[in-house]
Amino acid sequence: MRSREYDLDFRDRAGRIRAWGIGLLAVATLQWAWCALLLLTPYQVDEEPDDRNPAECESRLLTDYGTANEGLQRSDWCQNERDWPEAVAVLGLSVPVSVVGVALFTSGSVSRRMSAHAEAMRELDKLADARNP
Repeated sequence: MRSREYDLDFRDRAGRIRAWGIGLLAVATLQWAWCALLLLTPYQVDEEPDDRNPAECESRLLTDYGTANEGLQRSDWCQNERDWPEAVAVLGLSVPVSVVGVALFTSGSVSRRMSAHAEAMRELDKLADARNP
């Protein structure tokens, strides 16, 4: 394989690695959005199946009352519906996904830039060789 073909193949592989990094970062963003949804939005809870008047619950993070955190002591249905471990688990799963995404994105970007730099240096060497026979 000639060096130009190898270089183009190398850039193509680097582009695919970078695209995988972007994809993983998008997945991590969705996980962060899901965690924010779980913690910041109010919700309703059915006390029994097909309940016509579901219990109104405040958001887990922005509550003025104890419905989210002290609900079990008062037999409140809101406590069991959105629990902290679920939100923390979603947030915890986003960390390795985002770390791998950043590593792949960075690796792909640096590889493409280094390849472009090497090509520019080869072209400059050709021009210098042509001037100085």
